[in-house]
Amino acid sequence: MTEQDDSSLHHPVHARGLQALASRNRLRQVTHREGWDFSSNDYLGLACSAELHDDLMQAIAKDAAMGSGGSRLLRGNHRAHVELEDEAARLFGTEASLYFSCGFLANLALFSTLPQRGDIVVHDALIHASVHDGMRLSRTDAVAAEHNNVDAFNDAIVRWRRDGGTGRPWLAVESLYSMDGDTAPLDDLFEVVDRHDGVLVIDEAHATGVLGPHGRGLGAHLEGRSNVVSLHTCGKALGIMGGLICAPRVLIDFLINRCRPFIYTTAPPRLIAEVVRLALMRVLHDDSCDGSYRRDRLKQRVSNAGVALMDKCGLKSTGTHILPIPVGSDQHAVQLAGALQKRGFDIRAIRPPTVPKGTARLRMSLTLNVTDEIQSDFVEALSQERELLRS
Repeated sequence: MTEQDDSSLHHPVHARGLQALASRNRLRQVTHREGWDFSSNDYLGLACSAELHDDLMQAIAKDAAMGSGGSRLLRGNHRAHVELEDEAARLFGTEASLYFSCGFLANLALFSTLPQRGDIVVHDALIHASVHDGMRLSRTDAVAAEHNNVDAFNDAIVRWRRDGGTGRPWLAVESLYSMDGDTAPLDDLFEVVDRHDGVLVIDEAHATGVLGPHGRGLGAHLEGRSNVVSLHTCGKALGIMGGLICAPRVLIDFLINRCRPFIYTTAPPRLIAEVVRLALMRVLHDDSCDGSYRRDRLKQRVSNAGVALMDKCGLKSTGTHILPIPVGSDQHAVQLAGALQKRGFDIRAIRPPTVPKGTARLRMSLTLNVTDEIQSDFVEALSQERELLRS
């Protein structure tokens, strides 16, 4: 009996759970990164860029300390954190911002702290898992609205008021949905929020750095309003790590005083905070040619992919850098991804519970980490492997 088998005898419930996942083609494994990148969120190709390497060297020259030594409210706070938050607030047009070590933690912090007892959170049915976890820790009621259905959001609030709800409604959406690649009707949702004295929370995770004016996100024109809160992640198009909550000063101060994930977490390394600040300026600054150059290149790549997918596969493009390839069956999604991986393309099968049952897919992520020729080769390979899967 192997060491793994022996371990399974001591943890039978967990072993059975893993076996059940495997039988449904839903068992996850951590694998090495191999092949051409069609799965990462490094949309602008910054993570391994010479530019960010230079920014890192500049940050080390200023302060080589790797650890922060404590939470922000103890000795962990550093001028690099404050400078990053000030710069983020300026670039995104809000009163204040607060930096967390990752976007998941930022969403967890936001939804477990800001909505209060008696409030309600109406969230899009396809909202990020981190929002769900934050709501579970909250004292508020939560209800899902049909994806991108503005009337469903409004009706949920109306029903809640009719049933005696007296608090404040919070509407939670993603500006660009991470598994479907479509965008939210933000202006219509803001009208709902304004009508009901609510707050619109916009998760810009997959739009920050890529979409909106100067890459400021699809909700840039709404930022700075008293009833809008946004989340911008730093580990996707910005190429580093972390999450920024941008909001009115009173909400940021409330988080600092009441948010357990902020109060009791060791501060992100000040070296990382400095590099994030430099990356923000590089990507979002009005005068930066590097950010606009990369966005223009990615935009052209999105256009090329849309034409090729329709021509070769009969698939309609989302018009964004996230392109779902519908498969349906979990097993077939795993098989199709595996076949493409063997041909040198790094693309992954996305299965429930990440996506609804029966909607397993490949998530084609467009980045600047491959050439136009490789992207074209991928679509050709996808077309061939889909035909083989059908036969």
